[in-house]
Amino acid sequence: MSQGIPGRFPAALMALLLAGCTSMAPPYERPSAPVPSTFPDEPAPGTPAIVPAAELHWQQFFADARLKALIQIALRHNRDLRVAALNIEQARAQYQIQRSFELPTVTLGATGLAEPNSSGGGTSTFYTAGLNITGYELDLFGRVRSLSDVALEQFFATEEARKAVQISLIGSVANLYYTLLADDEQLEVTRKTLTTRETSYRLQKLRHDNGASSAYDFAQAVTLVEGARAALALLQRQRAQNFNALVLLLGQAPGTALPAGLPLEQQGLLSDIPAGLPSELLERRPDIQRAERQLKAANANIGAARAAFYPRITLTGSAGLASDDLSGLFSNRAWQFAPRITLPIFDAGANQANLEVSQVNRDIAVALYERSIQTAFREVADALAGRATLGEQLRALRAQSQAESRRFELADLRYRNGASSYLDVLDAQRALFQSQQLVVIAQASLVQNQVNLYKALGGGWSAPMH
Repeated sequence: MSQGIPGRFPAALMALLLAGCTSMAPPYERPSAPVPSTFPDEPAPGTPAIVPAAELHWQQFFADARLKALIQIALRHNRDLRVAALNIEQARAQYQIQRSFELPTVTLGATGLAEPNSSGGGTSTFYTAGLNITGYELDLFGRVRSLSDVALEQFFATEEARKAVQISLIGSVANLYYTLLADDEQLEVTRKTLTTRETSYRLQKLRHDNGASSAYDFAQAVTLVEGARAALALLQRQRAQNFNALVLLLGQAPGTALPAGLPLEQQGLLSDIPAGLPSELLERRPDIQRAERQLKAANANIGAARAAFYPRITLTGSAGLASDDLSGLFSNRAWQFAPRITLPIFDAGANQANLEVSQVNRDIAVALYERSIQTAFREVADALAGRATLGEQLRALRAQSQAESRRFELADLRYRNGASSYLDVLDAQRALFQSQQLVVIAQASLVQNQVNLYKALGGGWSAPMH
């Protein structure tokens, strides 16, 4: 230990502390998108009617006040979204921990030492007090900085993950809500059908009891009534289960103080959202952004693995007061500086293996990034295919249902006049019930497809409206 304190730290130490580190991570290059340059079933670009989905807040996209209230509940209470937000805080803290290694850690300490004199009786004492720096690594080859970059990219990735969870949550709440509306409409159709079939059953029973109809016709009437009852029970169970799924998404029971909702056919969703180009998804979709952040983290980790092959310099030092007499502690100054350099000579291939692992992890991250793009492309393409065909399908099913309703009326009239058999009436009843159910299913599919397109294009995570 040298007595006295110099006017400043040694010039060599200051030069090292201020020297910039050299990153050994390979330059990052975004992989090309492994998808076509345009979406199928997307019309030629013109003047878009509305803004892109990623810039369209969900409160503008949805028109149903009841659905908006349910989404608000989910955004406040859904546990998956809460976990995603907490993951961000965890990743932020991890980054701050790693970032702290880029600067020296300075501590204030005081010690007192007493030991027997080697020359005879009595004890020797020694007291110190001052500032200490222990094991600070000079990041000459960018190892510490690369690890900080890894932590930073992982932090950004968790932010994108939260956005992706929010998009998925909003879409899931909306689709379950529309499923419940469809369940209610199907229940209404089934109850009306059951009432009609019970009326026919009573009529057939009366005719059968009086010998005016065959046992075969009566058995057919019984079959239709019981079939409608079974369908009603199935739909009631299905609706209860769908409601339970919605409660899970909301994070709590929705309660009764909700605004009135709209029927399926009056949802008023925006149907002319421009799909744009697949390349634009790279900026709009949080899941793709998350995959790219993870790719950047894997790329930075290669820099840390490469730097492990080079010398590592750590500094330990202190500056303060020292004395063999406690009363004279403040009259004596002292400092200590102890740099240490280590160079890997033989590690049984550990550093090389670690580098190879980091390179393979980067290749895996590339594949996952490309797969996220392909998945996004497929989701948008599927939704565009639905937008191009579901409207026509619904129109045709409605026309078919109207025709089946007219056929049932005519079949019943012909049967009552003795111009046809009861089998014609039964066939018309079955066809009418099936067509009415298909109309409801198609109507739900239409609005759910619009939600899926909005979600696939990155809609639903923009900042809240004020």
